[in-house]
Amino acid sequence: MKSKWGMLLTVLLAVSLLAIGCAKEQQEEAPATDQPIKIAILAPLSGDVKTFGESTRDGVLMAFDEAIADGWNIEAVIEDSRCDAQEAANAANKVIFEDGVHYIIGEVCSSASIPVSEIAEAQGVLQISPTSTNPAVTINEDGSNKEYVFRACFLDPFQGEVVASLARELGAESAAILFDVGNDYVKGLAEYFQASFEEMGGTVPVYEAYNKDDTDFSAILGKVAAADPDVIFLPDYYAKNNLIAAQIKERGIDAILLGADGWDSPELENDLFEGGYFSNHYSPADPRPLVQNFVQQYAAKYGAEPDALATLAYDAAHILLQSIAEAGVDDPAVVREKMANIQFEGVSGDITFNEFGDPVKKAAIVKIENGEKVFYRFVAP
Repeated sequence: MKSKWGMLLTVLLAVSLLAIGCAKEQQEEAPATDQPIKIAILAPLSGDVKTFGESTRDGVLMAFDEAIADGWNIEAVIEDSRCDAQEAANAANKVIFEDGVHYIIGEVCSSASIPVSEIAEAQGVLQISPTSTNPAVTINEDGSNKEYVFRACFLDPFQGEVVASLARELGAESAAILFDVGNDYVKGLAEYFQASFEEMGGTVPVYEAYNKDDTDFSAILGKVAAADPDVIFLPDYYAKNNLIAAQIKERGIDAILLGADGWDSPELENDLFEGGYFSNHYSPADPRPLVQNFVQQYAAKYGAEPDALATLAYDAAHILLQSIAEAGVDDPAVVREKMANIQFEGVSGDITFNEFGDPVKKAAIVKIENGEKVFYRFVAP
């Protein structure tokens, strides 16, 4: 038989749990509205990085399904923006002026998110990009803040520094950097890696640009072979990196390959990158229950382990929904204020925003080992 103190403790615990449950329910309660809340998903569902778009779409829709099960009325407006600046701008204009959305989740690529951000900012439409890491996504050319634009991912300056630091820890004295000169994301990462690596005492004897449609890298790789660098930094997306890595292997160039979050795709040909490393936004090996539950639920729903694109999209969607819930109205101006001050525990980490709408987060380092992506360690800012 329980003592009176034991019984009292049980009652108090029950009341506390009920209060916590009610608080959570109140926090996630959808605003009262007769019309569905329209939210656009802009992502590359075709083209060179379609797996990024598919993962982004699936992560967002999983979050929406959870909210709808809790009573939300959401209408998802999905557009293929192809990771292309013009296509993304066309998609943004379409969802804003034809579909009447107040909120945009996307785009994936920085080069596409930047024009979307300019349209969203001008129209007072709230945008949150899950994965666009270039600083210009949330900051105007004059250095001022885009008030209606946020992101769920860390930025390229941090990512470039993380990979440069890893290279030095691996003993690298010299690095070759190959990058797409027309891609804001890729070019930015190349610049940040170079600046950090040289500041840490390394040298960059090869810093070579190519164009988006290039497929023959023999001239550039001839320079790489002559320089014999310790590491080669490939900051492009997985499809282009597959081409370059295959030609590196054909030439017998012996260097550790390094990359960034653009490597995170099931279509990365892991065997070409054996012994290489890349920075990423989360690891499915993170032991937190929130992470493990998400990984299991996503795999059950889609039949695959979630990559960082799906994870960040899921977090971005929940950040938006929590902000709408806290606002209590379908009004992007009010929701923007709530998002700017949010405290959010996500699968990709705890998130608060700085004055530019950017989160400060840790990075995961992933190693390609025995043909598999293996968690290496976390790096904090």
